[in-house]
Amino acid sequence: AREPEVVDLANVLISMGAKITGHGTDRIEIEGVERLHGTDYAIISDRIEAGTFLCAVAATGGELILRNIDPDIMGATLDKLEEAGLQIVVSDTQIRAKMDQRPKAVSFRTAEHPGFPTDMQAQMMAMNTVAEGTGVIVENIFENRFMHVSELLRLNADILLDGPTAVVNGVEKLSGAMVMATDLRASASLVIAGLVAEGETVIDRIYHLDRGYVKMEEKLSAVGANIQRIN
Repeated sequence: AREPEVVDLANVLISMGAKITGHGTDRIEIEGVERLHGTDYAIISDRIEAGTFLCAVAATGGELILRNIDPDIMGATLDKLEEAGLQIVVSDTQIRAKMDQRPKAVSFRTAEHPGFPTDMQAQMMAMNTVAEGTGVIVENIFENRFMHVSELLRLNADILLDGPTAVVNGVEKLSGAMVMATDLRASASLVIAGLVAEGETVIDRIYHLDRGYVKMEEKLSAVGANIQRIN
């Protein structure tokens, strides 16, 4: 109930005449009304898409500017990326990121907002695979949310699983391979790993990716990534 998207939805409905209180807290109260009316409302940007691109630049190095994004809704993600060594400068609607070193491994536990989002777990793991040191990741929100691990291992990542915990030992380089996307965020993690791996990586079943990202390959290609959709 405290997630930014829930708060934004409540604000949209309020602008249409709904009576809602408590959004942004643990308890939301809704009083029914006879009808809603039209509205003109600018929804917030996708913080998970933004975080995915930031993980990509943290893993591969380089510079990136994200526009039309509110940094305030990305707190835990930005904190961990800065811990990894990503240089971040924010303004009201923009994030500028720069990485000029090998990332440092980070440890975290997924949690409800404002904790670290489970939807960023796989992407951060991909960054950890090439980081300096060891990162420990604990998945507290969903079961079976480490489906991407077996595919990252195909790229020569060093990851050990123990129930809800993944221990990621960073390696100096990954190697390209044929991998298979198993879900939305897993597919994003494989894209990040493929970008940093030596050689060619081919990701199958990318329809998972299209559920949460619009023309991801075009956006990455526009900032210098060597990536293309095969079919």
